[in-house]
Amino acid sequence: MFVRKFFIQKIRNVNGARLFFSSDVKEKKVKIGKHDINYIKVGHGPHACILTPGGLGTIWTSYKEQIEGFDRNKFTLVVFDPPGFGKSYPPAREFTMDSYGNDADTGYQLMKILDIPKFSVLGWSAGGSASLVLAAKYPDAVRKLVVWGANSYILDSEIAAYRSIKDVNTWAKHLRDPMIEVYGKERFAEYWAKWVDTMSAALEQSMMDICMQYLKDIQCPTLVLHGEKDPLVNAVHAPFIVKNVKNSILHLYPEGKHDIHIRYAEEFNRRVQDFLLEPAEK
Repeated sequence: MFVRKFFIQKIRNVNGARLFFSSDVKEKKVKIGKHDINYIKVGHGPHACILTPGGLGTIWTSYKEQIEGFDRNKFTLVVFDPPGFGKSYPPAREFTMDSYGNDADTGYQLMKILDIPKFSVLGWSAGGSASLVLAAKYPDAVRKLVVWGANSYILDSEIAAYRSIKDVNTWAKHLRDPMIEVYGKERFAEYWAKWVDTMSAALEQSMMDICMQYLKDIQCPTLVLHGEKDPLVNAVHAPFIVKNVKNSILHLYPEGKHDIHIRYAEEFNRRVQDFLLEPAEK
């Protein structure tokens, strides 16, 4: 088991009160399938949640604001690097259209290993798509579901958007540098190119369905959030998910882009925590 410590400074919660968290957040690894899955478990609250990062995302690049901002007296957060991403490497990531299901299975298995039988599922972007699959495949384990920047199928325009930024040298420095820090320049460029190629191949083979077939099987209360100016995920996706997932609600950020949980972190964290703590209708 591998451990790394991170210093977390005291921060303000959404009500302005100072929270003093433990100075140590420990990264650990556990064997799941072919990978040693890197994860953290923080908080000691009764409501457990698992958070799945987006494409090429990691614990800290995807969810730093939630790790630091959620109330640890009410929530226990489990966040992991998906197989082949971040420190869940080697072996390298296998980029296929089954990756969403594999990430969902990995998250479920991680919670079983941690002896957490009932939990809520949160996911951003590709991690949101994987979270939809997890909630559908393991309904008895999932209390509630929250997804944002997620899609259940692919549009031609979205593939075009990915292709336009396939060359990572064209990325803005503040977006490119954190990925290079995690993966190194060569592996980051290789991974991103494989991601885009996988999506492009799906389009060419008319395999536009990421997880549409799973939506009807989701039984838990679901919150879908979306930034209306998201340049990567078309605005049609969030209403489509809500239309096809029973007991779901939608919240839009009119000026939001793909990273609403970062740009609007305090409001986002408050809204999501309130939803998770709200008693479910029977």
